[in-house]
Amino acid sequence: MTQPPPPPPNEPPQQSGFGPPQDQPPSLDKPQAPQQPPAPPQQPGFSAPQQPGYGYPQAPQAPQTPPPPQQQPGYGAPQPPVGQPPQAPQGYGYPAQQPNPYGQGPNPYGQQPGYGYPQGTMPLQPQPAPPAGRKPINAQLAIIVAAVVAIALIVGGGIWYANSGKGDDKKDDTASSSGGTGGKDSKGDTGGTSTKGVEKVPSNPASHVLYQVPEPKVDDSTVVSGSWLTDKAYVKAGVAEINGYDRDKGTKLWTIKLTGPVCEASTHTTSDNKTAVVYQPKMPAKNSSAGCSKVSALDLNAGKMLWTKSVDSGDRPISLDNVTVSANTVAAGSTSGGAAWDITSGKSLWAPKPTDTCYDAGYGGGEKLVAVRKCGTYDQRQLHIQTIDPKSGKVISEYKMTSGIEYASVVSTNPLVVAADVGDSAGDGSGISDFFSIDNKTGKLITRISAPGDQFAAKCDGITKIESCTGLAVGKDRLYVPTEEHDGTGDYSQTNEIVAFDLATGKQTGQRADAGDGYTITPLRMDGANVIAYKRPPYDKGGQVVSIDGSSFKETKLLENPSTEQVRDAETSMSPEYSELIYSQGHLYMSGVYADKPSGSGDKEYLAIAFGTGA
Repeated sequence: MTQPPPPPPNEPPQQSGFGPPQDQPPSLDKPQAPQQPPAPPQQPGFSAPQQPGYGYPQAPQAPQTPPPPQQQPGYGAPQPPVGQPPQAPQGYGYPAQQPNPYGQGPNPYGQQPGYGYPQGTMPLQPQPAPPAGRKPINAQLAIIVAAVVAIALIVGGGIWYANSGKGDDKKDDTASSSGGTGGKDSKGDTGGTSTKGVEKVPSNPASHVLYQVPEPKVDDSTVVSGSWLTDKAYVKAGVAEINGYDRDKGTKLWTIKLTGPVCEASTHTTSDNKTAVVYQPKMPAKNSSAGCSKVSALDLNAGKMLWTKSVDSGDRPISLDNVTVSANTVAAGSTSGGAAWDITSGKSLWAPKPTDTCYDAGYGGGEKLVAVRKCGTYDQRQLHIQTIDPKSGKVISEYKMTSGIEYASVVSTNPLVVAADVGDSAGDGSGISDFFSIDNKTGKLITRISAPGDQFAAKCDGITKIESCTGLAVGKDRLYVPTEEHDGTGDYSQTNEIVAFDLATGKQTGQRADAGDGYTITPLRMDGANVIAYKRPPYDKGGQVVSIDGSSFKETKLLENPSTEQVRDAETSMSPEYSELIYSQGHLYMSGVYADKPSGSGDKEYLAIAFGTGA
């Protein structure tokens, strides 16, 4: 799970925009003249030739020495390194061997390491993807460039529009579970004709740019995390506001004003599209934070705020670290404990007790509500993973992790899967060395899955956010994880796979979904028994969204983005590791989680980009 080098403190990755200047839009009626193919562009998200190939299989890397402990910055800013406590003797492990990430042969690590180490956590700051070199430009690229019609950008209502005019008035049937024949997977096999989920397979997966939301103007890096999709609106957090846009046209439908920037946003919503955010009580001064003491419930259908609350400790409000939604409950955690409210009325359900010797650091939401409760001191910490009743907070089941593990992330609440970097053994700042599959009803550990950092690519920030894992999917008693990138078959190309673990045995199933040469594949979410995944493209193609059949692992192409340079530059500025990606019924929405001061390069920068298929 090796990550690229971190940027300077408080400098999240810059997002490059796309499209010509506003006053010089290309014509849709006249194809652009062919040009000589340029040198391969350096784009974020790909490995340059001089960098070593990623782990097909590689020798284990020595753990990195963590930096000295530092004070955490204000909430809503990238987190600094957290010091590593002294190591304790190794805990017990599971001796069973597992197949390697690529489904062939035994796991080179053999016996899984025991857990029970005290844990330190490497910094988890937004980081730009590594620069890239790809195989040399050839004549094919010149043909592609000459054949592609440029996308027209038309200003309207604060949104840059780029509609192709194909299928704009067609509505997706979200109840349909089948459609036309899919594309081909990376092995050349024809994909299935049905995803066996709710995602319809379009008759033509070729997409076009629906619209782009310009990045807001700021003087300092500002958190803008939070994006959701309803039947009518794509909803995206801006600077101290939440905006709803028409799913297809990008027209702004409504705005919810906040007193300060968003700190955290729940990824979960209720069945009637209510959710919650934590934000600052006022606009902070430059390079500072006003704390994250406000929590509000939002109605995304109506575009309005339902209520606003805070949690007081003595004469001051508590800064909240995270927020989630489960059933009809909003729950937020902090180093002072957790609190919860009814999402409709705002009625308090529970709050921190001054006499508590343990505290709820945070919660995982969705189908169940799971608390990560911390007990003991830093160097003798014990985490209690509790499935709780969302109305009363009553503990239904509890699993106590081995003493010394300081941080844990909730990957899924049903089935219950937790990730941790045990003894800082991942060595890459990903926050994951092991997954724990836990029985929700009894609280017993079902199995522990070793996931060496140099073999698997995913990340979690369990320091404060609790459910911030990306690049993973869980469903139907399976855990789907991408492998690290490794050398492809082409010159300088990289690729990877998605593999599956059985949550009952902890072993790999032997299934593998290949990204294809030059692509890297990342799980986004489940669709029934299938996995929806995004394929980050090579330098001369557009990205793809595919559905991976949960049984056969065949890939069905659902969407493929344009391969023009302008679109590719904008698409690859939003990597799945450090951006928010939502796919539904032929629509892909990509958005940033930080707004930054203009880079001065002259390139247009975007907060969000929407793609859609024509059918």
